[in-house]
Amino acid sequence: MNQSFPKISIITICYNAAQTIEKTIKSVVAQDYPNIEYLIIDGQSKDNTLEIVAKYEAKIALVLSEPDKGIYDAMNKGMQQATGDYIWYMHADDQIYAPDTLSIIMKNHQYEDFIYGKALLIDEQGNERSLEARKPHPSDQTLSWKTMKQGMAISHQSMLVKRSLAPLYDLDYRYVADFDWLIRVLKKAQTVRDTGTYWCRFAEGGISTQHRNVSLKERFMILRKHFGLVSTIWQHVLITLKALKRGSMR
Repeated sequence: MNQSFPKISIITICYNAAQTIEKTIKSVVAQDYPNIEYLIIDGQSKDNTLEIVAKYEAKIALVLSEPDKGIYDAMNKGMQQATGDYIWYMHADDQIYAPDTLSIIMKNHQYEDFIYGKALLIDEQGNERSLEARKPHPSDQTLSWKTMKQGMAISHQSMLVKRSLAPLYDLDYRYVADFDWLIRVLKKAQTVRDTGTYWCRFAEGGISTQHRNVSLKERFMILRKHFGLVSTIWQHVLITLKALKRGSMR
């Protein structure tokens, strides 16, 4: 590892993303951080995504275009090709917050196992709202794999993980493999830090949102695997009671 500037592998997953890929690429290549490896994993797009990507080939370490088995398979391919000290996923339609974002992140956190921050979620009307680690994750002292039973309050666009600690995504989970992946990462991470800064903007409506019922079933399976059946059922009871209480107070 370069002690002053650890290598950051930024991985963009895309498929038929001609309308959104360029703003993502521009936000990556505009970074003033000096040690970036940029990889684009394309699902063999049928539109002109790759023509747009080719305009920036001098700034891209690898472009891989081939069929995949879904987004998590593509993310695994990116991870397997990456050579950086850290990995950071920034998919088509996502944007890094500002040109100095990565430099600010790494200025004081270049030795941590897991680093995270805040994101701006963009709705269909173009409105921005903050997505950050909130209760039960109020600070870097409390975010751990055990607190993940409360839910996933951070996004992959706002986390950096040491590549040596990052497992492959479990493709048995089609829609929320990132939830299981994050728990496994946090089980191995010895140091976890919140930068308290904005990292990115990303569009609302990922695959877990689009397939909510199946996503909830997968989430239950993941919680049961990591926390046990009784604990998982009890946690869902508490969530239901809180929701009912909020409803009665309206």
